[in-house]
Amino acid sequence: MALQLGDTAPNFEADSTEGRIDFHAYLGSSWGILFSHPKDFTPVCTTELGAVAKLKGEFEKRNVKVIGLSVDAVSDHEKWAADIEETQGVALNFPLLGDPDRKVSDSYGMIHPNASDTLTVRSVFVIGPDKKIKLSITYPASTGRNFDEILRVVDSLQLTAEHQVATPVNWKHGEDVIIVPALSDEDASKKFPGGWKTLKPYLRVVAQP
Repeated sequence: MALQLGDTAPNFEADSTEGRIDFHAYLGSSWGILFSHPKDFTPVCTTELGAVAKLKGEFEKRNVKVIGLSVDAVSDHEKWAADIEETQGVALNFPLLGDPDRKVSDSYGMIHPNASDTLTVRSVFVIGPDKKIKLSITYPASTGRNFDEILRVVDSLQLTAEHQVATPVNWKHGEDVIIVPALSDEDASKKFPGGWKTLKPYLRVVAQP
């Protein structure tokens, strides 16, 4: 059965470009992003790993630890890292798991047999400090991911985990948010003393807390 939102992210131990990793211990109290790559020495993956390396500071600001995965061995990853640095202008600066036996890939449902019975799809899992899955996205192998969008989603997840708000369509950090319908006007006035704009009784817009 596929992993669903709210499920505990399966723990595992695996070798990586930064040594042996116990996933839950590695995350500690941080948020985590686990994302898979179909195969080493492939063009789209090379661009993605470079992009994530360039965004390391943005992930750190959000207390997010990023970890990649490919079904090839760590020895191949280490050779591939040189290509990533050469072509993308940045060195790999986060762990890349080796998964030649497909154990991690299978536990996370990253291999979709109708797409490929040996290679992972481009899966993304955002995992909270409670080790629960907060978001999952699946792209086909041919389509590179938008990591600006993944950062945007992390901003929303972290904000809405702390406050009783939801984020509207195309929301970006700093823009107005929506008070959740479950919060009464009376309770909302205590949480948002500066007031809000009521478009409909169920649609109350307030500045981002």
